[in-house]
Order: sequence, then structure tokens, then C-alpha cells
Amino acid sequence: MHIDLRQLRHFVALAEHRSFVAAAAAVNLSQSAFSRSIQALEHSAGCRLVDRASKELHPTRQGLLVLEHARRLVHGAHNLANEIGQFNGLQSGTVRFGSGPAPAAQLIPRAVGSFIGEFPQVRVQFQVDAWQDLNRRLVSEEIEFFVADTRRFEADPDYRVHKLKPQKWHFCCRAGHPLAQREAVRTADIFTYPLATTFRPPNIRKVLVDYSGRQDFTPNVECEHGYALLNVVLNSDAIGIAGQSNLAPFLREGALVALQPVDLPADLEECYTRYGVVSRVGYSLSPLAQAMVRHITEADEATPAGLAGLEADRFGV
Repeated sequence: MHIDLRQLRHFVALAEHRSFVAAAAAVNLSQSAFSRSIQALEHSAGCRLVDRASKELHPTRQGLLVLEHARRLVHGAHNLANEIGQFNGLQSGTVRFGSGPAPAAQLIPRAVGSFIGEFPQVRVQFQVDAWQDLNRRLVSEEIEFFVADTRRFEADPDYRVHKLKPQKWHFCCRAGHPLAQREAVRTADIFTYPLATTFRPPNIRKVLVDYSGRQDFTPNVECEHGYALLNVVLNSDAIGIAGQSNLAPFLREGALVALQPVDLPADLEECYTRYGVVSRVGYSLSPLAQAMVRHITEADEATPAGLAGLEADRFGV
């Protein structure tokens, strides 16, 4: 069997996008050229790799085997190119990693900005998604690490976790919201309005369940884009949930108000994030990935510990 790395890249793209049209666009090929590449790989393998009768284009049993090895080979080729470039003193290559929606709003852009200042010729690709999907990408070696909630990984010996500083999250509402005018707000008041959140990490879910009294509590609006959610809050009576670094710009502008329910303890552990850099034990990070982690750590260290310095009227009581 002749192995063509370019065809393997195309097959990985097809498995990711589940569409010939979308996968062809992702690798900058016409749909006809992309289809010929997949057909050529199937001819080399001597079997069908994709069930074309399935709407989702699921890989066949043979396709799953090829896909597993294809991801390893593509990832290995990527790491080889990066490390050779670093060995030769070239400031080029590609770093691929993932981020949860909250870190992606402020922390990761700051880190990427400083990283490309040091490595202007390097390509940076970071995927924003929920931790479950980021973990799937990590295991399939599509990314080298991700930044997200670490609670599911800290006790797992297969993962390496570098913790970042805890950040407090807050309920928030638009400045003209009825709750923003009250002298005191309780959690029960908050649950009388629609709630808009990202897909919640377990600490936030516990607070929502405990204080709503509903085991099956489900927010009215869920989205993995934190900035979009805060704009929903800005344009409605919905109550949002946001970390302090993501919320701070809206508070400074006077557009949003952070709510501090009197019956929610300020030092409650579940009111703080537990974000970190997650990678796999036994898989060394490429030099470029190590440099990116360094920039993320430095950006995290430079993040203020709280919302100090903001005017008191930016907070509900």
C-alpha cells in the first residue's frame, strides 16, 4: 500500500467536517480534486473508507483504522517539520492548540498577540470549543494541548495539567435591568429571569442546581461564544454568567453590572474557575507549543486578581 501523506490529510479533513464540500474548502481544493484524492486513497487501501450512503459520511470499519493512523502520521509530520525548523534556527512552523470559550475571550488573544510578536513567521491555529470536544481533538492528536476547566483531568494519570490562576465568575445584567436598581439581590431573584451561559463547567452547574433547587436546571440560552452571550445580556433582560476578565471591559464602559447575591458566599469555591493547560502524559510538546504555553502562563500572571479599581456602581448588591 502506497501511503500519500497529502491524501491522509484530506481523509482527516473529511472525517472532521463530514462533508466533501466543507472538507475541500478547508484544504483549499476544488470538490472534484478533493474527491479524486479520497478515491485514490481508497484505491491504495483496497477498500471503501467512507460510507457514502450515510448522511454523516461515517468512516467504515477499515476507514476508522486508517483514520487512527492517518491522524498520528499527520501530527507526526507536523511535529517533525516544527522541530527541524527549530533545530535549524528557523522561526517558522505551525502551533495548534485548543481553548474553552472563557479563556478564548481575553487570555488566549493576549497570549497569541505576544507570541506572534516573538515568532512573526509562525502560524497559530487555535480551536475554541467545549472541553469534551477539545479532549477528543487532543486524544486524536489534532492539537497538542488545550486551555479549559481542568476538574475532569487533574486526577487522571494520562493527563498533564498546568494550573492557571483562579478567576471569580459573576452573574451580570445590563445597566438598565430591574435587578441593577435594587439595593439587595438574592439568587431567587436571578432565577426569575432568563439565564444565558456558555455550556457550563461542573462548578457553575453545581451552583445553578443548588441555588435554583432544580436538579434539571437548564439555562434559556447556551452558546460557546462568551462575547456573543454577553451581547445577548446587553440587549435583553437575561442574566449572564462571566469570568471577571471577560466581564471587566463591559463594566468599565458602564454597559453591564455585576450582581452579587447576598445569599451567595463570596468565597464559595464553586464561584471560581479552575482553568489550566492540559496535555497528554507521554507526548512531549513541540518547541513552538512550549513557547505558546509560556506566553499563556505569562499572560495569566499579568491578569488582575479581581475587579479592583472599578467603580462601586458597576456592582449590584
